[in-house]
Amino acid sequence: MEVMRLGMIATGGRGGMYKQWMEDPRVQVVAGADVSTEARQAFAEALPDALVTDDYRRVLDRKDIDAVAVCTPDFLHHEHAVAALQAGKHLFCEKPLAITVEHCDDILRAWKQAGVRMMVGFNMRYAYFCVKMKELVDAGAIGEVKTAWTRHFVGWGGRFYYHDWHASRKNTTGLLLQKATHDLDIMHWVCGSHTVRTAAFGALMHYGGDKPNDLRCKTCDVRESCLEEASKWNGHDDECVFRKEVDVEDVSVMIMQYANGVQAAYQQCHFSPEYERNYTFIGTEGRIESDEPHGKVYLWRRTPGKNQTEPTEVFECPSRHGGHGGADPKIAKDFVDMVVDGVQPRARPVDGRWSVAAGVCATESIRNGGTPVNVPPLPDDLADLGDCPQA
Repeated sequence: MEVMRLGMIATGGRGGMYKQWMEDPRVQVVAGADVSTEARQAFAEALPDALVTDDYRRVLDRKDIDAVAVCTPDFLHHEHAVAALQAGKHLFCEKPLAITVEHCDDILRAWKQAGVRMMVGFNMRYAYFCVKMKELVDAGAIGEVKTAWTRHFVGWGGRFYYHDWHASRKNTTGLLLQKATHDLDIMHWVCGSHTVRTAAFGALMHYGGDKPNDLRCKTCDVRESCLEEASKWNGHDDECVFRKEVDVEDVSVMIMQYANGVQAAYQQCHFSPEYERNYTFIGTEGRIESDEPHGKVYLWRRTPGKNQTEPTEVFECPSRHGGHGGADPKIAKDFVDMVVDGVQPRARPVDGRWSVAAGVCATESIRNGGTPVNVPPLPDDLADLGDCPQA
């Protein structure tokens, strides 16, 4: 294949990735489906010769389409991904792969049966600081990794997750899955393993409340003084973040046991004043830590008899152009490389399953008083897909 003909299932939100693929001469974006009139209009303006529809099945019915990108809300990934695979299309599926472990396994079965190529949209695997940490660990810079933790300060939690469908369990299972899926995958990837047992505590501590479910920001009588008022972020007339139906935790603390013995922890808060991830990995010979806002990775090496107060080395990101710190253009290219040239993507489909499974089981633990939960292993018919994240 010299040119990949691509169809989009969702063209708004993360579906805007079609703009990345438009810039690749090996790709023709020929169709897009979205239920939003606004999203369809924008897509049609960008690609006047493409099929534009509100029915994703019309995209899958096109025999001339080689590959499909599923960028719909999380609760629709299972339906759309399975349908795309059954239609024989190569698949890019946005993270998370699905919102239940069972649905992930369904998608993996459909992929195996279809005999096509598939990748999950783990774009943080292409972010400079994540790649650098992986390189350092693989090179033995900190010895054998023994423990890891991540803090995620979601400073725009209200903007991105509580004004819309994300704030309901039925749509996401929980934000410890939806938002943390990137981080859990990076931790699995760098440590070369996956979660087998987890426990977590969490609560809805700021958002939610007693406001009517139909209350909109522009008609609220306290909008001027509200820190969460939607138009302060994006000008939209969004649903109130303090409405009654909001039921996903905004603070979570998670601990994990990995298959290779690594002990790990994860923290998430959705009303922090800043927005950043902070990864730390500690091995037998040192520690690495990311500084996302400044595009740096710090390395401390253990020195006998010395308290190492300053980093031994500092690695700086050369460029961060493009979404997610320059990761979006790279993952878009990787998908084309996979479909056109058969190059193995950085994340395997099964890695998407392990990330979801960790988040689902941690959420189950939260809602059962912090009781530890064993992560279900791969079913027998999928066991050949492997346990450890791809190096």
